[in-house]
Amino acid sequence: MTDFVTATRTFYDAIAEDYAELFLDPLAESPLDRATLRGFAELVGEKQPVADLGCGPGRVTAYLASLGLDVFGLDLSESMLAIARREHPALRFEQGSMLDLDLADGALAGVVSWYSTIHTPVDELPSVFAEFHRVLAPGGHLLLGFQVGDVPRRHEQPWGHPVTLDFQRRRPEHMLELLRAAGFAPVARTVREPQGTDPTPQAALIVRKSQSQNQS
Repeated sequence: MTDFVTATRTFYDAIAEDYAELFLDPLAESPLDRATLRGFAELVGEKQPVADLGCGPGRVTAYLASLGLDVFGLDLSESMLAIARREHPALRFEQGSMLDLDLADGALAGVVSWYSTIHTPVDELPSVFAEFHRVLAPGGHLLLGFQVGDVPRRHEQPWGHPVTLDFQRRRPEHMLELLRAAGFAPVARTVREPQGTDPTPQAALIVRKSQSQNQS
């Protein structure tokens, strides 16, 4: 397993309960984020299969389910998944890596990566996006959320836990270049200004796999 995958899993296993307590309802104070997720859900269509990759404690997964999607969550961290299963027992949550999804080609109508590529080194992003492309059916949509910027933010010993992890910031135009190279066409791009205690602008990209592309 690559170093960044191990580091990410170790970090979130350590902080899971503190994280879940701090971010009890991450969408409550962000109507624009809710609107983005609703728009994505309408593009995908009700009862269509969707994966929330990097789901953490499952709160975005649950919101997507409330919008009518047939969604399941996947995460590296078993501690995060334990919280997700505890809080949302009616939903499905699985452990796994975005780099190697246990899904057939074209199995999904939608993929959500809501701030889940922010620990992925830039040279690994093409592999991640190729995997997203593989599991999406022709015409399927991908929603990607991330912080905007050029300099990563390092979190050291959060809540006193002996772990450290870098949180990458990206430029939307660069992410779109990588997504186009992976076979996606842009549908929507939004950047909202910082809000609350978070000083960083936030970006959301919706892209689409062509109807005519062969599954790879």
